[in-house]
Amino acid sequence: MGNFLNELSDILFLDIETASQEETFEALPPRLQEEWIKKEKHIQPKDEEIEPGSLFFNKAGIYAEFGKVICVGVGYFHFVEEENKLEFRTKSYGEEQEYDTLAGFVELLQRKKWILCAHNGKEFDFPYLSRRVLINRIPLPEPLQIAGKKPWEVRHLDTLELWKFGDYKHYTRLELLAAIFDIPTSKEGIDGSQVNEAYYHEKDLEKIREYCLRDVLVTAQIYLAFQGLPPDMEMEVVNKDSDE
Repeated sequence: MGNFLNELSDILFLDIETASQEETFEALPPRLQEEWIKKEKHIQPKDEEIEPGSLFFNKAGIYAEFGKVICVGVGYFHFVEEENKLEFRTKSYGEEQEYDTLAGFVELLQRKKWILCAHNGKEFDFPYLSRRVLINRIPLPEPLQIAGKKPWEVRHLDTLELWKFGDYKHYTRLELLAAIFDIPTSKEGIDGSQVNEAYYHEKDLEKIREYCLRDVLVTAQIYLAFQGLPPDMEMEVVNKDSDE
């Protein structure tokens, strides 16, 4: 168990929440407006005429070129030897400016040789973070650098990929995995489709940070389930947002 806990402590579980780059399509710089209209033609419903820019508020956040990272939630396991207990320490990065959010997260990535783990991370979280880090003119941290690396040199785990078992046409939602492993849901208060609304209309970044950290915890619990660990394994969740 000792070796397993040491390996577990090297995994940084994460989840990101994203929003459209601006609240309205009209607020985008003209060049990006032109590019979004071109993008929109590929994602609009078939055989349906739409007003140019009308999909921006609800759809732009999923594209790194037209969206932005508003929160990064992270968590990692830590075994407290003197108290003989396992902690899951969480922290969220969600500042008013995306640069500050990403700079705080990048600083964490530089502290140790992390293995990154997220649900659908290889298709969404990791590339989205990498693109937005570069767009903000922040040097790409080592854990996100994959160019030129062999597959086994990339320290990325993806709970969606692990569950596929080679079945690449199979997509499984985080919520479904939580349900089948009897893990408490993270979908309380808001879900991913409501993040843009909560961010721009409700101005409730704190709600978004809480939702993001719930997803991080669920991802970590699913990973433990993949290791065959019992669902009643004792651990204490410790939020480090208030730490210096």
